[in-house]
Amino acid sequence: MTDSIFTKIIKGEIPCHKVYEDDRTFVFLDIHPVQPGMMLVVPKVQVEDFMDLPEEDYLALWQTVKKSAKRLRAVYPEKKRIGVQVEGLDVPHVHVKLFPIDSGEEFRSPPDMNKEPDHPALAELAAKLAF
Repeated sequence: MTDSIFTKIIKGEIPCHKVYEDDRTFVFLDIHPVQPGMMLVVPKVQVEDFMDLPEEDYLALWQTVKKSAKRLRAVYPEKKRIGVQVEGLDVPHVHVKLFPIDSGEEFRSPPDMNKEPDHPALAELAAKLAF
């Protein structure tokens, strides 16, 4: 299997704005967020479907999702909810998207893929969200 872009990020082959890392999971900011603060939680093992994760990695993924969501809530207390999406579509690597929201409209809004990422602002936000 060819390494996914997320595996390359985890290996340090592609730069990212890292928020958290442990033995089994990796968290970084999305450079084209649906909402400001959007982070991706990925298992270090590359699997396309979350149901195919080994039990230890599955449990670790969801523990990290919970920790990450709590961190988002602390940094964005004005937001009503933390939206959660489980994916593995555009990138063949399970990932959980987390982002602060106030409405279903914010949850379903598409990212602006044409907008150039503001890397200095993302770096500052990643430092603020780091745990």
